[in-house]
Amino acid sequence: MNIIIINGPNLNLLGKREPEIYGKLSFKEYYQELTEIYSDHTLTYFQSNSEGELVSKIQEVGFTADGIVLNAAAYTHTSVAIADAIAAVTAPVIEVHISNVHVREAFRHHSYVSAVAQGIIIGLGLSGYKLAIDFLLESSQT
Repeated sequence: MNIIIINGPNLNLLGKREPEIYGKLSFKEYYQELTEIYSDHTLTYFQSNSEGELVSKIQEVGFTADGIVLNAAAYTHTSVAIADAIAAVTAPVIEVHISNVHVREAFRHHSYVSAVAQGIIIGLGLSGYKLAIDFLLESSQT
């Protein structure tokens, strides 16, 4: 299977940014672990701090990828454009958040992505990405 992980703003700072919330592991380190675990599949990774680049990437891969694991980060709560891009493509999208957004600031309680995602994984740390990939792999076999 061909699965792409797309991360939004500030997730390039994982391991440095608020480690009490996001942990001490960088996403680059975690992605290396994922590529070893899923060596029989094609995993790719894209990160951007720009909303337009995220929309363009979703449009670019959304008709050819077998699944998208998306952590839109702060754009989750503000971007109709990202939601529209997800709704326009055929690849299933699993929304992932490292922290439990529902125990954080009130503005984080709303997601534009959730309404168009196939599923949502919230608050399970980096392992949420692995759970999303496992789901996509299992659901492709049914």
